[in-house]
Amino acid sequence: MNNMWGSTAQYEVINWPWPIAVYLFLAGLSAGSIIIALLVKWNRHEKDSSSIWDAMVKAGAIISPLTICVGLLLLIVDLGKPLSFYWLLISYNFTSVMTLGVIALFIYTPLAFVFMGLIFEDTIKENKLLSIFSPIISYIKSFEVYAKRIEYVLFGLALIVGAYTGFLLSANMTYPLWNSPVLPILFLASGISAGIAGNILVGMLFFKSSINKESIKYLLILDLRVILLEIPLLIILFVGMLYAGGNAEVAAIQALTVGKWASIFWFGVIGFGLISPLLIAFTALRNHAYKAGFILVNSMIVLAGVILLRFYVVYAGQLFTGA
Repeated sequence: MNNMWGSTAQYEVINWPWPIAVYLFLAGLSAGSIIIALLVKWNRHEKDSSSIWDAMVKAGAIISPLTICVGLLLLIVDLGKPLSFYWLLISYNFTSVMTLGVIALFIYTPLAFVFMGLIFEDTIKENKLLSIFSPIISYIKSFEVYAKRIEYVLFGLALIVGAYTGFLLSANMTYPLWNSPVLPILFLASGISAGIAGNILVGMLFFKSSINKESIKYLLILDLRVILLEIPLLIILFVGMLYAGGNAEVAAIQALTVGKWASIFWFGVIGFGLISPLLIAFTALRNHAYKAGFILVNSMIVLAGVILLRFYVVYAGQLFTGA
């Protein structure tokens, strides 16, 4: 058997394959992009109605619902019985992380589409195909007095969805790398970083007329802070495993030193995904230079780093159990 991930024996222990890693990335990106869109809207343009639909807000409004839908589709297909997925929507166990996550997603996803509809209201009305949704948007706008409260709810749900991607793994007691309270915080932080990169990338490529350079500078500074949080979180994750002893200690040593996944962690996640964006962002901010190509490359590097982190945690967590 020709297996790109290693030997056949290694492959057989992978119960959660690549669609799960991609779903975790897309769910984190979706949550991060809407968090960033709302932060830009509140902090950059709250009192400036003429430029309230910043490119970063538009980008987040379109990334969030689309990525969560693609991610959920992958998850449904990976379940093996895609036509039975509706049981997740009607069967609740409130002691299960899966159930609580499904409830959050059940509310979050339509609200993300509502946000997108409101941001792109004019575009929808002008498009013959999409104009059928205009009455729905008009009806939603009748609740405008509650708009800020709904945005707060959407923001809170996005935080839950972003952290839920980590809780989904950490609830599994079998794998030491997953069974850590740090993982939900790490995944939320990396999701926010992906949201910043995704919004900048899509905003600069597709919404050039709405770009506000100050918003991009604001996001670059924010991304610096998030990345500087991710690094100690990774340190805490592995130090905690080492001090736990037993299988957790062995699993930590294996995950950091053995085979291709150790290389992916050090060169991909740390070197490429975290250190490179730090150096690029520091350079851009220090020189106060707005170079589109420079910023776009940085965004792609950040997204690649977050994807590598998800794949590393999912695969290394299952391969290195310390047993």
